[in-house]
Amino acid sequence: MNSYQRYTGMVKGQKVDIVPRIPILMHFAADYYNAPYSAFAGDYKVMTAAKLKLVKAFDFDLVDVMSDPYRETTAFGGQIEYRPDTTPKCIKAPLESSKDLRQLAVPDMQTSDRLVNGIKAIAAYKKAVWQQYPISGWVEGPAAEAADLRGVENFLMDLMDDPGYCNELMTICVDTAVKFAIAQIQAGADTIGVGDAIASQVSLKAYETLIFPKEKELVDRIHQAGGLVRLHICGDTNRLLPWIGQLGVDILDCDYMVDMKNARKCVGNRCVLAGNIDPVAGVMQGSPKKIHQFFIDLYKEIGNPFFVNGGCEIPRGTPEENVKAMCEPIAAV
Repeated sequence: MNSYQRYTGMVKGQKVDIVPRIPILMHFAADYYNAPYSAFAGDYKVMTAAKLKLVKAFDFDLVDVMSDPYRETTAFGGQIEYRPDTTPKCIKAPLESSKDLRQLAVPDMQTSDRLVNGIKAIAAYKKAVWQQYPISGWVEGPAAEAADLRGVENFLMDLMDDPGYCNELMTICVDTAVKFAIAQIQAGADTIGVGDAIASQVSLKAYETLIFPKEKELVDRIHQAGGLVRLHICGDTNRLLPWIGQLGVDILDCDYMVDMKNARKCVGNRCVLAGNIDPVAGVMQGSPKKIHQFFIDLYKEIGNPFFVNGGCEIPRGTPEENVKAMCEPIAAV
């Protein structure tokens, strides 16, 4: 089986040869390609070349456009600063000093530079590896994008003080995420990753009443557009799992502190669980033998459907043999 067949087969509940491997590699990818991170994040040609080189060298099963959380933010009028050694920095959030939603620019899938860059990356992957490897686009989730537009502290205060405003802001974020997702699907993406990291930092009530409904709308609309949905929420999401299980996502990334047996119980056997080794203690500082054994044991514990993945991004400086150990084949059952 090739990677595309293996990946889609696992998602669909079909028999595959080995467990698909989808490690999150960004800084590691830029370093391996010997590119400054500013070029990796800012130029789709550099990103796609780096990840295509990496997927061949380490034998994993996915190409994606993950680099930083600010594609949509810049399209809304946010100011970012590219940095050679790490992710871009948002130096001015559009709503940092004002709640006036009229101050937001209107993102345009044909003219907003960083959105266009992401769409071109998907098209480049399609030209190079169509139906050889699954191609994953990316959008920011409603809470994460709202936090980027308002600033994290402001958004967390808004959740408590002005839930109506948060709902209005997240509605705008969802509408833009859907348009961006559709543009990526049309360019060749079969999966859309949704990053909503800030959701792990809010109260359960705020998640249930405000964030969950918007995530559900986003998931449903991406499905309607023909894309698979992969949800990525960094951090401890254990208390959110009963709600996440109702979102209907196809793939759920789990950070290393997540109870995977409970995650399986909450999401059932239709959702692929992806994870969840500690990227630092488990991979960067681990041994190849222990890394491979971790995934053998985890797969035995939670069963299909499952993808090998770290809890989050594998750090730069991780020994190459440890990344290869993550991708060592495990026979699927």
